[in-house]
Amino acid sequence: MTRLPSAFLTRPIAHRGLHNKAEGVIENSPSAFAAAMAAGYPIELDLQLSRDGVPMVFHDDTLDRLTAETGAVRGRDAADLQALTIKGGTDRLPTLAQVLDQVNGAVPLLIELKDQHGAMGDTDGALERAALDVLKGYDGAFALMSFNPSMVAKVAELSPDTPRGIIGCAWRKIDEPHVPVDRRAELATIPGFEDMDADFLSHDHTNLDAPRVEQLKARGVPILCWTIRSAEQERLSRKVADNITFEGYAA
Repeated sequence: MTRLPSAFLTRPIAHRGLHNKAEGVIENSPSAFAAAMAAGYPIELDLQLSRDGVPMVFHDDTLDRLTAETGAVRGRDAADLQALTIKGGTDRLPTLAQVLDQVNGAVPLLIELKDQHGAMGDTDGALERAALDVLKGYDGAFALMSFNPSMVAKVAELSPDTPRGIIGCAWRKIDEPHVPVDRRAELATIPGFEDMDADFLSHDHTNLDAPRVEQLKARGVPILCWTIRSAEQERLSRKVADNITFEGYAA
């Protein structure tokens, strides 16, 4: 029986919040999360770890794209990161704890744990432990997921009752050149799904016809997909996927 709350399958999930760059509402920001809540959409968000071990809501490994600063997120303490303004808007980088306070159970949270070592290999468990510690006692619906199966397995080890899933794709060289070819080939098979008792798969919508996706769906595993950017993509993806993660239009 899946631990994934049914709320993750009833309404489309706003990718990094309901962001709109033209209006100064930037991804993974308090403004984007407020917009998603106002529209009643569940929220997908990303976690990186600060130097002092605080889960920060931020997608990239480095600060370059979304702030006026450069360098690794993990190279700075949380207080320094929280002082940075997200480029294109007025929001500052939030911690996971701040987002939990903001959302307060209003909508489900689909939380991606970003790989911390660059090659989708073994994990030191630091981000997993830090995130689970912050989430302890949170009353709202949430689930954790990662491209790195080792991180999902660590969540299973540390918190067996926490809903968890793997993020899948075709693992093409053009998309993930930093990951060794043998590891990419392994990851394309969605390894360890059963061993870690995962609850769902969130898969690239362009690769939903993969045999492994078909196999898991046939076993009753909930299939989410990403990232949908049009009504036509949504229509096609829903032939396989139970729900979508979207941006750039009203799903």
